[in-house]
Amino acid sequence: MLLRRSKRPGLVVQDPVSSVTVVPDPVSSVTVVPDPVSSVTVVPDPVSSVTVSRRPGLGVLDPVSSVAAVSLTAADFERARRWLMRRDPRLALVIKRVGRCGLPDSRTSAPFRALVRAILAQQLSGKAADTIHGRVLALVGGLDRLEPASLLAVDEARLRAAGVSRPKISYLRDLAERVADGRLDLAALEAQEDAAVIDAITAVRGLGRWSADMFLMFHLNRGDVFPVGDLGIVKGVGRLLGMKRRPAARTMLRVAEVWRPYRSVAAWYLWRINED
Repeated sequence: MLLRRSKRPGLVVQDPVSSVTVVPDPVSSVTVVPDPVSSVTVVPDPVSSVTVSRRPGLGVLDPVSSVAAVSLTAADFERARRWLMRRDPRLALVIKRVGRCGLPDSRTSAPFRALVRAILAQQLSGKAADTIHGRVLALVGGLDRLEPASLLAVDEARLRAAGVSRPKISYLRDLAERVADGRLDLAALEAQEDAAVIDAITAVRGLGRWSADMFLMFHLNRGDVFPVGDLGIVKGVGRLLGMKRRPAARTMLRVAEVWRPYRSVAAWYLWRINED
């Protein structure tokens, strides 16, 4: 059994079967075993609305969140930061060093512009992406004038001269056409569940799951997104756990279960680990 009841609150006991140290929940007296693969201790939050259930055949805890897929406010992000510090001692050290989460600073009221930027930034360094993005803005008359109609009005030769590749030009045009004719209703995404947003974004040519995850995190400020395919997240998890090899996706997802329903916030701090 991985869930055991402690006779005395606050007592740390040893599982006689697995020899894994278990940490009791001071409120419910239910002891919770760390994930034996990641060695991350799972400490229940006594005030959160997250319940813990067990899925047969898995050696990890499966939190069932009652948090809806809604955008987080600045106050929500601060609560999430404190919640994660209680939840995961290792991540708490990173959070304490970095300070407040910067995700709410990224939220904008211009989803089309955010997606244009996402397309232009694909497979480029930050500096190169900034340069090409600036050239495209100059072609349409500035950031405030970056709309589907203005982007479609720029011919391919001028976009190529600005450094935009032919595949990316086709992606930009597909995006602009979908928004212009109503196939992609960006305003409606605000009220949709994460899965529906992912489906809508990935229907655009050139926008995959990573782009959809970034849109959910940075534009919609959704709280429970974990971009397991992002290289920065992969490196961050590896450094957090002190792993010499790159962690597998399955290991990363198991580790991230501890951070539900605030995996977006945890992911932001994992990126910060790589800045050391």
